[in-house]
Amino acid sequence: MADTGAVKSEDTPFEGGPMDGRVLPVLVGPTGNPPKTYRIPVPDAAGGPPTVLIYRRVPRGHSKRLGLPKGWKYEFDPEGRSGGRLKWPWSKPEGRAGGKPSDTDG
Repeated sequence: MADTGAVKSEDTPFEGGPMDGRVLPVLVGPTGNPPKTYRIPVPDAAGGPPTVLIYRRVPRGHSKRLGLPKGWKYEFDPEGRSGGRLKWPWSKPEGRAGGKPSDTDG
């Protein structure tokens, strides 16, 4: 078997929520970027189901010339929306429950 070498990680700061101010090593993918969402399960003291904290990846800053992201950080998402869904052109928007807008007299 071929040696894959060391797994690459990036020290990424967390902002907001219980992890505010902490910097954790986060594994990066093949493109060199950390995942878009970071989920942290927190066990319940009473033995119930764990609470999951969700953090979203946002750019740390942008370069002056090209506007490229200089790095990444994670911001707390208190609503915990599931943002991992792909947005295809034929997908229905999340705001509409019925699928079609209501007809108006006009």
